[in-house]
Amino acid sequence: MNILFICKYNRFRSKVAEAYFKKINKNKNIKVKSAGLFELDKPLSSTENLRNKIIKNNFGLIIKGGSKGIRVSELEKSDKIIVVASDIPRIVFNHPEDKKKVEFWKAVDDTKGEEARINKTVKFIIKRVDRLIKKLK
Repeated sequence: MNILFICKYNRFRSKVAEAYFKKINKNKNIKVKSAGLFELDKPLSSTENLRNKIIKNNFGLIIKGGSKGIRVSELEKSDKIIVVASDIPRIVFNHPEDKKKVEFWKAVDDTKGEEARINKTVKFIIKRVDRLIKKLK
């Protein structure tokens, strides 16, 4: 099974979902990737670096790499697509084939490096990934 986590830029929410899933997943037949609806071709900002440090220190998750945009081939081979972001409209995945394999989690983004907001969003994503893994067993 192939799962694709998507957020707006693949800098925070989808990467947290991917990192946590990989950390706790015991089923080697399930592969996960993350991508952004939009790809940002610029280095991480100081706020993003701070956010990644908070995530590592508070949750033991290491966020790797820069922004990666969605590839059509990834969408096609994904058995499940999870839109982790609250800021991606459902209309983007409104094709009849998508409805069967797309799930929306609506995690809120962090744009200011606020630790309380980062923690809340990461906890939300962790809870949803835990539920997903239970459902897949």
